[in-house]
Parts: sequence; structure tokens; C-alpha cells
Amino acid sequence: MPDYSLSLLLKSPEETTALAKKFATVLGAGDVLLLEGGIGAGKTHFARSLIQYLLDAPEDVPSPTFTLVQTYETQSFDIWHADLYRLSSPDEVIELGLVDAFEDSVCLVEWPDRLAELAPQNALSLRFALNETEGHRLLVIEGTDLRWKPLIEMISDD
Repeated sequence: MPDYSLSLLLKSPEETTALAKKFATVLGAGDVLLLEGGIGAGKTHFARSLIQYLLDAPEDVPSPTFTLVQTYETQSFDIWHADLYRLSSPDEVIELGLVDAFEDSVCLVEWPDRLAELAPQNALSLRFALNETEGHRLLVIEGTDLRWKPLIEMISDD
């Protein structure tokens, strides 16, 4: 059961981008965001917005659907953006080097169910879902680590 939880309705891609920027202001090395949700739910848009905000210089941020992992450097830490959709075993996650990246990089993991027992206990889960209103997304944020409490409180205060 998560200790910290928040549900949000995101009414546009711009609201998703604004939320990603709020996340970016508090993330640091060792933070892992598990981005759950079906195809088209907004996971990649959120990740792309967050990454672009953190980069020192503008850069193209492609979806890692085919490469599995895209990495980016900032002055403070590396960013790993992983899409595990095509993986069939947690062993493949180890081969990618993602487990090691959990320690010292900001990691954004789409399709985190593929991690199975390798998912970090201190990760924050972001579950995106399509809403009945076109263009709207429901987002449920859940975490058990005390580290996430200030972020969830900051977002809920807005």
C-alpha cells in the first residue's frame, strides 16, 4: 500500500509538460520514476518533457521504443529513459545496465512491469490512463519512500 498518493486530471499535453517540469526541479541522482499505462496514455510525452527541461542545451528526445534505452547527460547526473515493452524477461533489464543506473542516474522507466522484482523499492509510480474526455489523462502518483512526500505535497497544493 503506498504511503503517498495523489490523483490528477491532466486536461492537455501542456498540463502534462508543466507537471513534468515540476518533477524535474526536484529529481536527483538515484531517483526512479516508473511510468505505467497503455499505449498513448502519455508516458513518453511526460518523459520527453521532463528530459528536455533538464538538459543544458536543447536536444531531440526520441522515444526509446526501438533502442530500449536512451541516455542523456546533465551537469549533475545522467538520465536514462527506458521503454521495456519489448522485453520478455527481467534478465534482459540487467543486460541493459539499467539496474546499475538506478543507483546514480535519474531513471524514467516505461512498462516497469517488465522489471518484476528488479523494480527499486524507493521508486515513484506514475500511472497514466486515458480519460473519457478526448485529450484528458488521469494520472495516479504513488510512492512509499519518504523522499517523495514533499513532491506530492507540492503538486497537490497547486
